[in-house]
Amino acid sequence: MVQANDLLSQPILQVAGASLTIGAVLRAILILVVALFATWAVKRITRRMQVRIGEESASAVYIGGQVVRYIVLFTGLAIAVSALGVDLSALSLFAGALGVGIGLGLQDVVKNFVCGVVLLFDRSIEVGDFIELEDGTNGAVTSIGARATGIVTNDNVTVLVPNASLLNGKLTNWTRNRATRRIHVPFHVALGANKDLVKQAALEAANAVPFTLPEVGRQKSQVWLVGFGDASLRFELVVWPSLEAVKRPGSMMAAYCWALDDALQKYGIEIPVPQQEVRFRGPLEGAALPGRDERTRPPSHEELGDSGNDAAIEIDTASKPRSNGA
Repeated sequence: MVQANDLLSQPILQVAGASLTIGAVLRAILILVVALFATWAVKRITRRMQVRIGEESASAVYIGGQVVRYIVLFTGLAIAVSALGVDLSALSLFAGALGVGIGLGLQDVVKNFVCGVVLLFDRSIEVGDFIELEDGTNGAVTSIGARATGIVTNDNVTVLVPNASLLNGKLTNWTRNRATRRIHVPFHVALGANKDLVKQAALEAANAVPFTLPEVGRQKSQVWLVGFGDASLRFELVVWPSLEAVKRPGSMMAAYCWALDDALQKYGIEIPVPQQEVRFRGPLEGAALPGRDERTRPPSHEELGDSGNDAAIEIDTASKPRSNGA
C-alpha cells in the first residue's frame, strides 16, 4: 500500500513550477470521464423530455440541455486542470500565446461555436423547424451543435451546415413559430375555358387533398387568374395546407397537381400542350402511319390499377403519431 502511494505521488513532469504526479493525472482523467458521461446523460435526458412534452416546448428544452452540457464540460475541464496542481496564474504567458494560436488557427471553430450559441438564444431557427437555404437545400433542423447545425432532408439525407453560414446567410424558415403557410399551386388551362368551372374544379381538388386545412377566418382556399400564356389561361390554386405538409414541399405540390388533373379531367377542361403541324407530301400523303392505330387510347387509372394519390398518402402517413419504444 505504501509503495502504491509512493508510486502515485511520484512526479513525472514539471509545468509552471508545479510537479505533475501520476495520481494527479489519474484524478484529472477521472474528472474528465465523469464530465463527458454527465454531458452524455444530459443529452439523453433532453431527448426524452422533448418526446414527452411535445413539439411546442421541445425547442426550449433543447436550448436548456445544450447550455447545461456546455457548462458541465467547461466546469469539468477547469476542475481537471486544478486537480493537476497547475497554477493557472503562472501560465499567463503561455495562455497569451495559446490565445494567439487559437485566434489564427482555430478562428473558424471559435466563430462557429459563438454563432451556434447565438442561434440557440436568438431562436430564429429551432430544432424541428423546416428551413430552406440559398442553394435550394431544405430539410428539418435536428440539432444545433458547437460547430454545425444538422439538417435532415425528406430523402433522409443529413446535411451539416456551419453555424456561421446560417447566421450570416439568407434562409427561409417555413415553419417558424410552428405556424402553417399559404401555398400557391400554378396550373393552366386552354384559352376560352369557363373560368367559373375552372374555379369549381380547382376548389374540389383542394378539398380532395386530405391535408388541406378547413376554411377558418383568412385561411380560405382560392383560385386566382394570374395571367395569359400562349393559347392558355394561367391560374393559381391558393391553399392553406397542414404544418406536416409544409415540411414536405415536394410531396405536397405533387399531391395538389394530382388532384387538379383529376378534377380538370372530370369537368372536361382541357390542359393545353405545345402542338406542331406536320405535313407529308408525295406517296405518304393520306397514308396511315406505321405502328399507329386510330382506335388506340391511353389506359385509364382504373385499368392501370393506380392506388391513388401517392404523395397525399405519404404526407398523411407522416402526420400520424409514431410509437416510441424509448
